Amino acid sequence: MPSSGRTFGKAGIGVRRCRRIAAAVAASLLLPIGASDAGWLSDIFKDKSKPGHSPEHTTSPTRTARAKVAASPKRHVERRAASNPDASKPIATLCDPAKFRIIVDVGHTAKSEGAISARGVAEFAFNLHLAQRIEQKLKAAGFAGTRLLVTEGNARPSLVRRVTVANDLPADIFLSIHHDSVPNKLLEDWDFEGNKRHFSDRFSGYSVWVSRNNPDFKTSLAFAELLARQMKARGMTYAHQYTEAIMGHYQHPLLNKDTGVYSYDELIVLRKTHMPAVLLEAGSIINRDEELKMDSPERRDIISSGVAAAMKQFCDSRSAAHPDVAAKTPSQDHPPQDQPAEGAKPEAGSR
Repeated sequence: MPSSGRTFGKAGIGVRRCRRIAAAVAASLLLPIGASDAGWLSDIFKDKSKPGHSPEHTTSPTRTARAKVAASPKRHVERRAASNPDASKPIATLCDPAKFRIIVDVGHTAKSEGAISARGVAEFAFNLHLAQRIEQKLKAAGFAGTRLLVTEGNARPSLVRRVTVANDLPADIFLSIHHDSVPNKLLEDWDFEGNKRHFSDRFSGYSVWVSRNNPDFKTSLAFAELLARQMKARGMTYAHQYTEAIMGHYQHPLLNKDTGVYSYDELIVLRKTHMPAVLLEAGSIINRDEELKMDSPERRDIISSGVAAAMKQFCDSRSAAHPDVAAKTPSQDHPPQDQPAEGAKPEAGSR
């Protein structure tokens, strides 16, 4: 990258020409930076260590190009600016989905299954099926760098593992997929196919979660807002119960009462990831009617299409100001604490 402090000591160069050359060099600093290579996630579960991607570079303008810019008549520049007022404005380059790197995290593991649905199905199965459909939709939308993150083992080690893997990758966004439940005290009993099961039809809906302790909270919130709006635009309603006293210590601040974006500041996968991170509770599987919807291909298509649309908006907003992501950052009401939370979902284990 050329230095903006370069001096010219050679005799015979006039003051005006020096200023023109300096302006040309300064203009070169606004050139877009070349993208890094696309091989960013090779066999991560074989524990192969790879060096980080090489630093990105810009190419300095040649001596001939600088001289040509410096020699351009001033009146020519003024005439072009007068005929086209936008000519002097920097041109925003839209995000290239093919180079936009997304981690779709499958919540929980086969061993630590998360919540159990009203009909006895583990949350992990719901998470995996939806995450796979989201991956397909994102790739079909051009996001070739989308990867599923599936971990194994018990709750706590799997959390550490998924955060470690995510932080080792140069991802642009981390999206964790989950399905919701309720605290045990709100469960009722029923008989399903000869087995005693638990349910709660009292609550339903999606919710979107961020941590105000994420190192890039503002960007996390921007994507959360886009995602929540897409869910709402597709006819879904968000879960309101996390603001109610009946939830006890499972209550959490509602950052947007219109779209259903909540904060859970100490949630490990949101707080410990180095990139913007959002968690989607796609719906309640402890609600008997909503469980059937969540298990349908139609509902998975609706949700995954919403995720793809939100991701496209978010991708574009990374290189140009976008009105849909002009979210205000809420005040830091809850400073970082020493003890990380074990889970956002009531009675459902760790995130």
